[in-house]
Amino acid sequence: MTARKKPQMLKPSTAAKKLGIHLPATPDEFRDGTVSREEMAALLQDPPQWLTVLRAQGPHPRPVVAEKLGVSIAGLARAGVDEALTTTQIEALLADRPEWLRREREVQAGVRAENRRISRRRDAD
Repeated sequence: MTARKKPQMLKPSTAAKKLGIHLPATPDEFRDGTVSREEMAALLQDPPQWLTVLRAQGPHPRPVVAEKLGVSIAGLARAGVDEALTTTQIEALLADRPEWLRREREVQAGVRAENRRISRRRDAD
C-alpha cells in the first residue's frame, strides 16, 4: 500500500513572487492561504480576473518595476524608489525620464554590454 502524496504547498509570498505580483495588492484569500503546485499551474494557465488586472495595472513589485524601467533593483534603491509602482506611474517615469532614470539606464546598459563581451570571450575560448 502506498501512502498518498501530500500536495506541495507554497506560501503566499512565494506564489506572489513566482507570479510577478505585489503580495499586498492580492485578495485576502490569496494572502491568508497557501497555494498548491496544482493551483499555481492553474493560476498561470488560466489567470483569474484579479490576477490579470494586477499584472496589467499593478502595483508591481520591485523586480517588475526595475525590468519595465530598464534598470536594476539596486538602481531603484539608489534612486530611493522602494515602493511598488503602478503601470501608470512607470509610464509617467518613462515619459519624463528624470536624471536618475537616465543615469541608471546607462549603468544597466554598460553592465549588459560587459556581460555580452564576457560571454563572447568565453565562447571564443
